[in-house]
Amino acid sequence: MTDQASTLRKMTKTEMDKVAKSPKRIISKKSRFPRIIAITSGKGGVGKTNIVANLAFALTKLDKSVMVLDADLGLGNLDVLLGLTPKFNLYHVLTGEKTISEVIIKGPGMMDIMPASSGIQKLTELTKEQKLHMLTELSVLENAVDVFLIDTAAGISSNVMYFNVAAQEIMVVVSPEPTSITDSYALMKILSKEYSEKHFNLLVNCVSSAKEAMDVFKKLSLVSGRFLNISINYMGYILQDENIPKAVRKQKVLGEAYPKSQANRCFYQLAKKVCELPEQEDSKGNIKFFWRHLFQED
Repeated sequence: MTDQASTLRKMTKTEMDKVAKSPKRIISKKSRFPRIIAITSGKGGVGKTNIVANLAFALTKLDKSVMVLDADLGLGNLDVLLGLTPKFNLYHVLTGEKTISEVIIKGPGMMDIMPASSGIQKLTELTKEQKLHMLTELSVLENAVDVFLIDTAAGISSNVMYFNVAAQEIMVVVSPEPTSITDSYALMKILSKEYSEKHFNLLVNCVSSAKEAMDVFKKLSLVSGRFLNISINYMGYILQDENIPKAVRKQKVLGEAYPKSQANRCFYQLAKKVCELPEQEDSKGNIKFFWRHLFQED
């Protein structure tokens, strides 16, 4: 462990010196740790990726610097949703072919996007030296952004659990459909029973009214309170809006395509609530924990 720590310190100094001198440096230092939020769902088709993109954009309009990690491994489509064509992704950083600065691309509102649509399944196959190099590269993000959003895949696969457990906060996206409610409960149950996660944030998407959203929240809260020892924080709702599919077809976020739409107002309310979440002071409250957990580095 002593040799490993010494190696990491040496690598960190070298890599940080390189970053400081790099003309491609795309991120500026912040004085506080970023808020790390995994946005997840029990089933597909609930609009999770669209929520990630629009929430990120709304946060930038609140003067927050935002980075998004597309963590839907193998099926990532955040770049398609936004009309972007990244040449590289996180896999190229893992293999040492590219640096973080060369992989991250700019999205709407000048949000940073870290494409990760392929190859990340090999996280646990890295050598110890590769893990140390990767952690050093990612350490430049420690104070770089205000909010770090992780767009997980849907469902309860090991990769989904991986990113949720490593994040500081978990936001579960649910729709009023019975199958979505059931699968969201199953997701929180597994995270609670098998991974000791006890706090969740809930966002209800695609509802016709605030009352419908509250009914969904109450259903999940009632059954969770009866059978699970967890707390669920209500983050609000996104209204059904004909402008959402129109914006998707244009490959634009709602705030750019239809800024006066009712759903866009919902995204701004959600962004404000994200900013008001209490800061975590435990070991999960920093980006180093997040990456070390993913790389299973002791």
